[in-house]
Amino acid sequence: MDVELVQFRYSPYNEKVRWALDVKRVPHLRRSLMPGPHRGTVGKLTGQTATPILRIGQSWTHGSARILDELERRWPAPALMPADTAQRAAALEVQRRFDEDWGPRIRRSVLAAAMTDLGYFRDIFAEGQSAPARLVYRALLPFALGLVRKGNGISGPEAIADGDRATLEALDFVAAQSGATGYLVGEAFSVADLAAASFLATVVDPLDSTMARPQPMAPGFRGWLQRWQAHKGADWVRTVYARHRAKGRDWDGLHTYD
Repeated sequence: MDVELVQFRYSPYNEKVRWALDVKRVPHLRRSLMPGPHRGTVGKLTGQTATPILRIGQSWTHGSARILDELERRWPAPALMPADTAQRAAALEVQRRFDEDWGPRIRRSVLAAAMTDLGYFRDIFAEGQSAPARLVYRALLPFALGLVRKGNGISGPEAIADGDRATLEALDFVAAQSGATGYLVGEAFSVADLAAASFLATVVDPLDSTMARPQPMAPGFRGWLQRWQAHKGADWVRTVYARHRAKGRDWDGLHTYD
């Protein structure tokens, strides 16, 4: 079946979907867009402007949670949803907390740290694009930052501080919740682990992974990341990536599986 993922490379919502595609070994075409200029492309395809969007045949689905539901329905093995009803509900609640609460709040701090160096901001969000596109993107950034702040709720220092609090809350949660089995729900990898690790990868930056950012990092951004690296929750993120995520950078093009 013809499948295409249109994504941002360093968004945790997009990482959730490409991770699920990889776990389920669904052959697909992957195409990365730059945040901002993406709006025309995504809007034309789906009538809204958020990524990820996934095409299966002629049908487009948007929203990482809806896409994961559709992948689970069409490609049920290996399962990402626990078979036990209570565990399934618990796993979906973890995903919801990251999608709707911790994730958007954490993103404020990540973006604020990245915006301290616009050259590095460009390196992150225009990675893999053509040299002319990267030049134009960098030139437009000073005029676009107000929209980035407004669109992500970065209203001032308190919003950034709240993002830092959310980061610590989420790291504390995964460290405590995974203590018994290494997983957030039950004794096996599920959508709960996939969602939590995808979001927290933005503050842990697992080495040699699909979420490892371009090098060299801007000093201010590297300093912000270093705040979280000794936390037990960061250890959990690195462990989940090592156990359940193939090593290597993300890349555009056709993804197939032997």
